[in-house]
Amino acid sequence: MNENERKQAQNIYNTICDMLDAREFNYTKHDDDLAISLTMRGEDIPMDIVIMVLEDKQIVRFISPMPFTVPEDKRAEMAVAVCVANCGLYSGSFDYNFPSGEIRFRITTSYKESILGKELFDYMLMVCAFMSDTYNDRFMMLSKGMISLDRFIEMEDENN
Repeated sequence: MNENERKQAQNIYNTICDMLDAREFNYTKHDDDLAISLTMRGEDIPMDIVIMVLEDKQIVRFISPMPFTVPEDKRAEMAVAVCVANCGLYSGSFDYNFPSGEIRFRITTSYKESILGKELFDYMLMVCAFMSDTYNDRFMMLSKGMISLDRFIEMEDENN
């Protein structure tokens, strides 16, 4: 990376930290990696969120992993559920690692040749937290057999 790209990445990182400070969030900075980790409390389950400024790709990525792993016998059903959930989303998406059973919500934006402000990062954080909070229960209930895939789909239809 050239010096201008590094400086732009650092400015984006600082802007995100300023946004978090303004909201009085507790977070951990990982300055060498231009990453931030924090935990937000939803309706029930705390949500871990990692924010990364990827200087080589000139993007900002907010990721919230689901706090459970899908058991092997439920992974095919979960693949369908994640696809169904993603169809109704306007911003961001769920990533699903079939072999590991890990699900995470991801929202990303590019900052290439752009000036991005605290408002965008606040929006990205709120979307990330809202989607994680909305879906962590649904995905967990499906993974534990508490609801069927058909019921998961019905719940999606009811909310869209």
